[in-house]
Amino acid sequence: MSAELPSNLHLGTSSWSTTDWYEVFYPPELHPSEFITYYAQHFDTVEIDATFYHQPTRQTVETWARRTPEGFLFSAKVPQVITHEKYLLDCHSEMMSFLQTMSALGEKLGPLLLQFPYVAKKRDAHEYQTGEEFRRRLAPFLARLPTSDYRFAVEVRNAHWLNPSLVALLAERGVALALSCYYTLPSLDEIMATIDVATADFSYVRFIGHRRRMDDLIDRLMREEGKSKRWNELVVDRRAEMERWIEGIRQLVARGLDVFVYFNNHYAGFAPGSAELFKALWLERARGSA
Repeated sequence: MSAELPSNLHLGTSSWSTTDWYEVFYPPELHPSEFITYYAQHFDTVEIDATFYHQPTRQTVETWARRTPEGFLFSAKVPQVITHEKYLLDCHSEMMSFLQTMSALGEKLGPLLLQFPYVAKKRDAHEYQTGEEFRRRLAPFLARLPTSDYRFAVEVRNAHWLNPSLVALLAERGVALALSCYYTLPSLDEIMATIDVATADFSYVRFIGHRRRMDDLIDRLMREEGKSKRWNELVVDRRAEMERWIEGIRQLVARGLDVFVYFNNHYAGFAPGSAELFKALWLERARGSA
């Protein structure tokens, strides 16, 4: 897929293992152990969601590397024990263990995403507004990361936290600010109008959507309209929103950044279909500006 896109634009999905993609993406005869090899024939990168829940074995990581071609890149979510349970405190050993395991990917290791929880206003009004405690924890954590050997991205889900203080902290360490299409966050053009989102030599973009609303919609379609599988088709039209985001992503690509773009099933119902639509819209826009 990426051969028709700019060489510094990497497009993929969040995870690759769902059997709901049989017949609409994966051939029906394909064994799940062969999914990643087939996937890598269509995309040049993937975001591993499973690492958020538990650290894989080194043997598993070596298998991923062995079953994909040269040039393929695996991004991965840092385990939640670091970002959520310990919330960056007393977790250096867990982080180093995770890095050592993921290093088995060698040159196929892409950025590692630190996804942080949303802080509700009712829980802590001051933190909701400022993110001061988050940055207080983040600064020493980032200072210990081997940023010369690995690429890291930080995702926050509080809109108010997207401010110059966070940008400066990330830029100091060359850590990317993850740009997420998520219901609690502004659109990309709104973010880019207030801060410089290029805090590293790469950018990380996630199309996530609204999990609860999408789950409710899928449940209704299965119950009332006989939908047979949860994640096998696009069920929400995101074209206009995607076109809006593409404008900002084009600016990042034009700046020479390596840009990683990932789609979740919850974004519109079928992650590979969303990625294909993104590609079509990108090429359509490119032809129009030629």
